[in-house]
Amino acid sequence: MAKVGVLLMNLGGPERIEDVGPFLYNLFSDPEIIRLPVSSLVKPLAWFISTQRSRKSQQAYRSIGGGSPLRRITEQQARELQSQLRQRGIDATSYVAMRYWHPFTECAVADIKADGINEVVVLPLYPQFSISTSGSSFRELSRLREADQAFKQLPIRCVRSWFNQPGYVRSMAELIAEQISLCDRPQEAHIFFSAHGVPKSYVEEAGDPYQKEIEGSSNLIMAQLEGSFGYKNHYTLAYQSRVGPEEWLKPYTEEVLQELGEAGIKDLIVVPISFVSEHIETLEEIDIQYRSLAAKYGVVNFRRVRALDTYPAFIEGLADLVISCLEGPEIDLEEAAKLPKRVKLYPQEKWQWGWNNSSEVWNGRVAMIVFISLMLELFIGQGPLHLLGLL
Repeated sequence: MAKVGVLLMNLGGPERIEDVGPFLYNLFSDPEIIRLPVSSLVKPLAWFISTQRSRKSQQAYRSIGGGSPLRRITEQQARELQSQLRQRGIDATSYVAMRYWHPFTECAVADIKADGINEVVVLPLYPQFSISTSGSSFRELSRLREADQAFKQLPIRCVRSWFNQPGYVRSMAELIAEQISLCDRPQEAHIFFSAHGVPKSYVEEAGDPYQKEIEGSSNLIMAQLEGSFGYKNHYTLAYQSRVGPEEWLKPYTEEVLQELGEAGIKDLIVVPISFVSEHIETLEEIDIQYRSLAAKYGVVNFRRVRALDTYPAFIEGLADLVISCLEGPEIDLEEAAKLPKRVKLYPQEKWQWGWNNSSEVWNGRVAMIVFISLMLELFIGQGPLHLLGLL
């Protein structure tokens, strides 16, 4: 029997306060997170951003206990999935590969080779595909594969996305129904899907399917909610966690919370649709920041659907994905990372000039020019500021 390695890919997160700065640096060093016309400026800018954001981020992590639980939860998911697959007769071993913090992807690759695995199934813990999540992890794994001849010989199959996987959809519907049932007037509770946002340009220029898949997941979950539990509640979809001056997918979560509050919504059930584990964006951004905003705008009962974590039906769904991947047509790393439109991501193909309806975007670009000019002057020791005697 073949020894199957199941590689679970996720973002990663700082486990201690002192990890926050290095984690942020790794995150913003990714050209698919911070896009600049000159690739050599990405790391200096990542250092600047991580330095500026560290204190605020550290406060956020302190508010949830001093660090992210993401690694612990992901490793629990890996163990539960491994157990489920072995119960179904598959000699599987699960591995965790984090993109921006320990355990890094190269560590998982080393363990896979050491364990004598015969075949690998790559399973991103992002239900919906995006350039900046699954795509970045796939490309990181591909770079490691190209540089390692032994790893290159190992057969790899990939699950690209699974926004419509029945176990995932059913699990989400069950957890939403659980919260609806706790409301005094269940049928009047408003369901609010909050997904992690991505830059609008990813969708419009690169053909990123993320928005379409998020909307698809929301519709399927609501259909399951009605079919299995009889709930036909009104719902809204918005996007959170915007970073930087660029325009991201709209509507933004904080703006929709205000609209719902002003519309008289009293019972709100918030669903973290793109997150399968508890971490900073559920425990702090939703539970603390957005709960406070909702109360400010008049929402009385703010209920948040818990993340899937090791919910049994969800783990069974992941096992179904692995088995389908092994039995179905092969999807390799190159195909898994492919986008509908060909774009150059290292560095970005073009600098995004031109007027935009969002003044925030335009002001951000001006600020970026000023910052790059300052960095260049610091590096080369000459420029307008030196001429004026300011540096």
